[in-house]
Formats: sequence, structure tokens, C-alpha cells
Amino acid sequence: MGIRTARAEEARAVLAFWAEAAEGTSITDDVAGVTRLIKRDPEALILAEWDGVLVGSVIAGYDGWRCSLYRLAVLPAYRRRGVATALLEAAEARFLAAGGRRGDAMVLEANERAQHAWAAAGYRREDHWRRWVKPYPWPVKGD
Repeated sequence: MGIRTARAEEARAVLAFWAEAAEGTSITDDVAGVTRLIKRDPEALILAEWDGVLVGSVIAGYDGWRCSLYRLAVLPAYRRRGVATALLEAAEARFLAAGGRRGDAMVLEANERAQHAWAAAGYRREDHWRRWVKPYPWPVKGD
């Protein structure tokens, strides 16, 4: 298995992977959103490959203040083989090298399998927080 960062030209492949391996969707789940992420922060989207097949992903976003984890996903046929562990180790190494002090993971409330995986990786749920969102108009000026 290999761990590496994504390239902008892989946006469609990443979206196809997420459609098969990830739970839920986001307003930024399109080629423009993934490409923008990679161009803005080339180290944020970390991929796992097994014999040339994309089998896992995690977004490890760091803004200088918070270490945010999104889209930890593994193809069903490759789960329980250490893929998620390797992805999280790469994400955490990135955060530590940048001076990050705590990782925050976005986990769907209904995704019990993911909640167990995050707990096994040493993360704990904080029930006193709630996510507040506001979608912005699209397209964004300059796109």
C-alpha cells in the first residue's frame, strides 16, 4: 500500500471513489471543489493506493489554528487492512509537523461504523458542540 497526496487531475477519480466508499455528500463534491482544495493546499487530500487502485482517502486540512479531518473513507473490500490507520498516521504527521495541537473529525451522526473507527484511533466524541452551516451562492466570483 502506498500513501500520497492527490493531484488536481485526479478530481474525477476521487469523486468516483467517494461515491463508492464514502457516506453522504457535500456541496463541494464536484470537480471544481476538489480541484480548488488541491490547488489551495496540495498536501491536504491524502490518498491510499493498493496495487495501483485508489482504496482510501482523508482530507487533512490545517489553517494554522485547527487540524480538521474529513472524508476518511476506505473501499469496502479493503476495510480492516490498516488503510484508515495509515491515512490517519499520514494526516497526523502532517499536523504535528505544522504545529497542530488537536485533530477534529467530521463524522456523520448515523455512521456508526465510522464512529467506532474514530474511537479506535483515539478520537472522542464531544457532544457539547454542534455544526452550524450556511451554503454560499455558486459560482464563487473568480471561478
